Amino acid sequence: MTTTETDHPAVDVPTDPATLRRSVAAGAVGVFVHWFDWAAYAYLADTVATVFFPAEDRTTGLLAVFGVFAVSFGIRPVGALVLGPLGDRIGRKRTLSLVIFLMSGATLTIGLLPGYDSIGIAAPVLLVLLRLVQGFAAGGEFGSAASFLAESAPRRRRGFGVSWLEVGSLLGFLAGSFVFLLLSTGLDDAQLTAWGWRIPFLVAAPLGVIGVVIRNRIEDTPEYRALESNDTVPRSPVRELLRSHRRQLLQAAGLMTAMHVPFYAVLTYLVTYETDHLGQSADSAALLSTAISLLGLVLVPQFGALSDRVGRKPVFIGATAALLVLSTPAFWLMRTGLTGTWIAGLALGAILAAILGTYAVWSAETFPTRTRQSGLSIAYNVTAALFAGTVPYLLTLLISATGSTLVPGPYLMVFAAGGLIAALSLKETAGSTLLHAEDVSVPGEHTP
Repeated sequence: MTTTETDHPAVDVPTDPATLRRSVAAGAVGVFVHWFDWAAYAYLADTVATVFFPAEDRTTGLLAVFGVFAVSFGIRPVGALVLGPLGDRIGRKRTLSLVIFLMSGATLTIGLLPGYDSIGIAAPVLLVLLRLVQGFAAGGEFGSAASFLAESAPRRRRGFGVSWLEVGSLLGFLAGSFVFLLLSTGLDDAQLTAWGWRIPFLVAAPLGVIGVVIRNRIEDTPEYRALESNDTVPRSPVRELLRSHRRQLLQAAGLMTAMHVPFYAVLTYLVTYETDHLGQSADSAALLSTAISLLGLVLVPQFGALSDRVGRKPVFIGATAALLVLSTPAFWLMRTGLTGTWIAGLALGAILAAILGTYAVWSAETFPTRTRQSGLSIAYNVTAALFAGTVPYLLTLLISATGSTLVPGPYLMVFAAGGLIAALSLKETAGSTLLHAEDVSVPGEHTP
């Protein structure tokens, strides 16, 4: 394995199993709650439209619901600009607790909101405000969780440790989907509209309480405590990031974009693609999406562990190169029938798992500890706002404009190429210390 070592010593990280389990749980619980809420809101969109928007025009109501969904994406960079630097200034632990408190509190409140029939226009207005709070909090979740997991894991197993962040995402997505399945099969439309839709949002309350308790019982990371002991906590991490680490910010953005686009294309848009363009049943499409998510749960930690053994670069470059080569043939294969769709879908899912297993840890290792949370938060959420939420819309538009159902293949190839270029420009970091030169001594930049 190739490693990048610095002249600065690595701090000691506790390696006893109980401590490691607490650290993984603390890092992953927030993304689980976030993706649980995301899946519940997406699957219940039609019911939410009925509850919160006038019933005269169902299409307008549904578009309004998805507009609210888009707004929560748009506010994330603002959350990243506030909560990312906050984590570099006051520590990972405090922002982890703040983020999950805001997120789960807003989700719970949505579950308690009266509908349009009860309070009129105030209902959708309050829904928008609460989704803005959720999006703002989500803007700080990835950066704080990825920084915490990277700095809490033993450096020889850091890839494996950070990969559990994406396991939490996939578990949350699956849990939200499963709860929707239970509701849709166990309740009729009237019950679902009257009260059943509230259940997933109310469930977020105990999940959030558990997350807050877990995160309050952990210590801050050894690397961040090293900043405090060296009196090198930054005053202005964003200014420092933009002044000294623009290259790393762009490189991390390249890695993250190569994750965002296939994630949304494979795990969300593919369901619509199968039903609208391949003529397959909704049940079959949902089953394949579930199978891809379950495959990811198995493979993501394995690819994270593999990156600890052979390096981040070989795993990520291999995945993006495979996506570049196989994307268009995969969508061609889907047009041959159900068997071809499953083979292609699972193949794309395996490639996505390799990207998910490595992009977060490699991005975290790229930044110094002083600006790590700011860099991760800004790169992740700006690229998410620009490229993630737009995937279904743009692919639908491009297929309509060209008349070709192969369009998703070349679309994925573009972002695979961008990720490949970013990966080739990066140094190998597996096994390296997370403390960089400026983390040890930065004259004139110390917190008073």
